[in-house]
Amino acid sequence: MQELLIILLLIVCAALAYRLMPRHKTPADDQTPGKTTANTTAPEQVSTQVVAEYLPLGHKRIIPEKAHRIPRQRLDDNAMKVVYRLHDAGHDSFLVGGCIRDLLLGQKPKDFDVATSAHPEEAVELFHRGRLIGRRFKLLHVRFGRELIEVATFRAGHDSEDNDDGEQGRQAANGMILRDNVYGTIEEDALRRDFTVNALYYCAKDYSIYDFANGYPDLQQRIIRMIGDPALRYREDPVRMLRAARFAAKLGFEIEPATAAPIHELSGLLARIAPARLFDEALKLLQSGYGAAAYRQLQRFDLFRYLFPLTHAQLEASDWPIAALIQQVLKNTDRRLEQGKSVTPAFMFAALLWYPLYQRYLEILDEDELPPLQALHEAANQILSAQVKATAIPRRFSAPMREIWELQLRLPRYQGKRADQLLSHPRFRAAYDLVLLRESAGEDLQGLGQWWTDYQHGNEGQRRDMLSDVSTDERPRKRRRRRRKPSSGSHD
Repeated sequence: MQELLIILLLIVCAALAYRLMPRHKTPADDQTPGKTTANTTAPEQVSTQVVAEYLPLGHKRIIPEKAHRIPRQRLDDNAMKVVYRLHDAGHDSFLVGGCIRDLLLGQKPKDFDVATSAHPEEAVELFHRGRLIGRRFKLLHVRFGRELIEVATFRAGHDSEDNDDGEQGRQAANGMILRDNVYGTIEEDALRRDFTVNALYYCAKDYSIYDFANGYPDLQQRIIRMIGDPALRYREDPVRMLRAARFAAKLGFEIEPATAAPIHELSGLLARIAPARLFDEALKLLQSGYGAAAYRQLQRFDLFRYLFPLTHAQLEASDWPIAALIQQVLKNTDRRLEQGKSVTPAFMFAALLWYPLYQRYLEILDEDELPPLQALHEAANQILSAQVKATAIPRRFSAPMREIWELQLRLPRYQGKRADQLLSHPRFRAAYDLVLLRESAGEDLQGLGQWWTDYQHGNEGQRRDMLSDVSTDERPRKRRRRRRKPSSGSHD
């Protein structure tokens, strides 16, 4: 009996010791619904751990999965298929860049990019739905339905021994990169990227992150820092100045002082960039959900003038509420994107160029014997011709812009059958929204926006009553005095 009691006592003691023993937690344990720990990653930060130390540039830092805590289910399936296919063919391959940065911040990446040791001609042979694009910077695009995975080969510097003849990589006398197809190692590739937070590589073999440029500690401290000498890197590609402004706006990060310092001095280099490329950059800045913040960064570094020179010129010398309209347009765009609604470059460009256009329209009315609509069309030709020298607006957007502008003159004339005709116009909604934004910016349109709001929401009887209150003649408008030939009357 005594031996049995001793055995029972030992069993109880062992059970108590087991329950009190500290247990090791895996990343999967921390992701269990309802569980929270001190190490749980918040959406707005990389980690609650002590900020990682800074290492010499080019030194390899490995952040294991238990430290970075990116859930594997958040990785894109198609991007991982590309990575594994390249691995199976004997090539190194990683998810890289903005997708890793956004995952670490708890955000949803817009797209997933892949970096590999395979040359483009080698990689394209592995994918039936792949095709090579570009000459200045050769890339592989692999399509999965509507999704596109971009695959880039590791790049090296132009002074690499593999570029003795200068055919794979070229720079202009001013330092701008003309061709960038010198292939190298992952370490060289990391140091060729622009900002440290974009130089993080996700390894699918052990689910760790490789960092060669101190991007991980910069991400923790919410800093945008250029890799290498900022002035030299801006001369290589001036668009990096716009990218610095964009990432600061998108992420809510601070631009590191040494990275910010050369921008004012070198901003003029943007005038050498192809207008088609600047059009794409303008959309990324102003139509990605953080346009209002991006505009503040553009103004901070005096970069807005290179995207919208006519609008910028009127900001400093105009009686129109142009600054307020820009803010209203960008806030409205951000709000629509947040609500999951569609936006179009045609509306944004039409709105941001409205006052330059209207000013030119008034000048043409004073200078020439043209009817109002013909004067507007001439003004539109001149404004668009000047704007495309900065940002090349495709015709599929410039044509709707013209219609939106024309409706700004037609919407005040809603007498008789015109109201219903205007209401059925395919650009009515965009033109009506611009009227509301003009009024919210402070322009006095004599209640035009409210009239159209009431008319749209009214029933048939209410609409008839609204139209009966309007004279069949033209609506009274402030008449303008002509500088020349005053006997010809107003063109308004």
